[in-house]
Amino acid sequence: MEHLSEMTAHELAPRIKSGEVKAEEVATDALRLIEEKDPAINAYLAVRSESVIEDARDVDRRVAAGESTGSLSGVPIAVKDAICTKGLETTCASRILEGFVPPYDATVIARLREADAVILGKTNMDQFGMGSSNENTGFEICRNPLDTDRVPGGSSGGSAAALAAGTAVLALGEDTGGSIRQPAAFCGVVGLKPTYGRVSRYGIIAYGSSFDQVGPMARNVEDCARLLGVIAGHDHMDTTSSSEAVPDYTKTLKRGIEGLRIGVPEEYMAEGLDSAVKESVGRAIERMESLGAHVESVHLPHTEYAVAAYYILVTAEASSNLARYDGVKYGYRGNDGGTSVGGGVPAGGGAPIGGGAPTAGEPGGAPGSQSIAPEDRLSAMYGSVRSEGFGLEVKRRIMLGTYVLSSGYYDAYYDKAQRVRTLIKGDFDRAFEQVDLLVAPTTPTTAFRIGDKIGDPLQMYLSDIYTVPINLAGVPAISLPCGKDSDGMPIGLQIIGPHFGEERILRAAFAFEEAMG
Repeated sequence: MEHLSEMTAHELAPRIKSGEVKAEEVATDALRLIEEKDPAINAYLAVRSESVIEDARDVDRRVAAGESTGSLSGVPIAVKDAICTKGLETTCASRILEGFVPPYDATVIARLREADAVILGKTNMDQFGMGSSNENTGFEICRNPLDTDRVPGGSSGGSAAALAAGTAVLALGEDTGGSIRQPAAFCGVVGLKPTYGRVSRYGIIAYGSSFDQVGPMARNVEDCARLLGVIAGHDHMDTTSSSEAVPDYTKTLKRGIEGLRIGVPEEYMAEGLDSAVKESVGRAIERMESLGAHVESVHLPHTEYAVAAYYILVTAEASSNLARYDGVKYGYRGNDGGTSVGGGVPAGGGAPIGGGAPTAGEPGGAPGSQSIAPEDRLSAMYGSVRSEGFGLEVKRRIMLGTYVLSSGYYDAYYDKAQRVRTLIKGDFDRAFEQVDLLVAPTTPTTAFRIGDKIGDPLQMYLSDIYTVPINLAGVPAISLPCGKDSDGMPIGLQIIGPHFGEERILRAAFAFEEAMG
């Protein structure tokens, strides 16, 4: 059997289904590689070796019995920690959810299980998806396997790192403003953000509900297409999921791109783009033209407002979504009502609200002092839990979101940003009347060094300048490698399509990948 890091899902699954390769051997190899490589990378937050082997053995048992198995039969997959997995800790890489074990599977996980994929574990990320480097994790920082002094990207950095390190064959990410595509670019793998509504969000720990979208990550385009086919489709548990029919994304992969009209947004090739990235993307565009595509310039005139509008809208949604983490219903609160998250106890147990020690004016309290009102004690507990449990970036975004939604500022910020979002969507709609696809850089630079941007939030936010407009418009986009810089770090090419244009995107990406060898 080949080494796991050399396998593709589209080759591996048929061999397991035929009995030529044992799923248990593959799973054992994956666990061995995780044990060997992951301590230096920190791609995984949780791995349950026993269930991995049990799931693989079940596939082998059914194959031996002559039973039919799924399209991802025995293929090892890593899952971003923002996606609920029954019986496996799901924390969103935040201490505030440390120890939370969901009692149910997200819809995408249920579909993976139906396809007989073997879930290896949960991958590292920026807390609640808030970050572009994976440095905002509540646990150990994930590192780029290609250079461990550099970031893997965020927020799905752990999923991209696991693929790049060869410790998974497939991975699931989740993209709110570039969280699949940016780490895919930084780690030299393939990642696709589907059309909003193409994949169910049921069981996803929400960050920005009108932006979040689960998507496939892989080491090649065909695997990415196969994984998308498994997880896509309507879900009655998610009212935002689309009933649009799901095609077989692998059927049209090899049709080529001759005759396709490809637009290059001038705003994406302007000032601020690293010269190595610009040159590599330029060569990629020339290669696509040599494959028969017609290339022309297009304009997305409201691009310059995208980052500002995005960080107003997404933080407003985060402020609302993260209000549920109060230390009462689930998650941790400390023994003092939330002041020691790391050593706290699950809500519903441990110290009473407000702390275990008697307060002044209570039996055992300081004589002659006033009692603290219950509402004040509750407020103190909430403040303590959230201050201790959330990381700095999460607190920053909650405060920004609360501010833009507050009385007197809603119209000035939130309402105006929604109007800008409509204008940006209109830019894409008009562009796709003129061309079939758009091609652009995924990121303005290659992977930067750990610590370079963490102290400057604005610079970190600008890392998303070429990805957030796609989320604002709700259209699909893929990132795949198109070259390297002088340090040998990967450069990502972004191919963007109209709503539900994943089939066309994958076809173009496959043609380019084949041409690049």
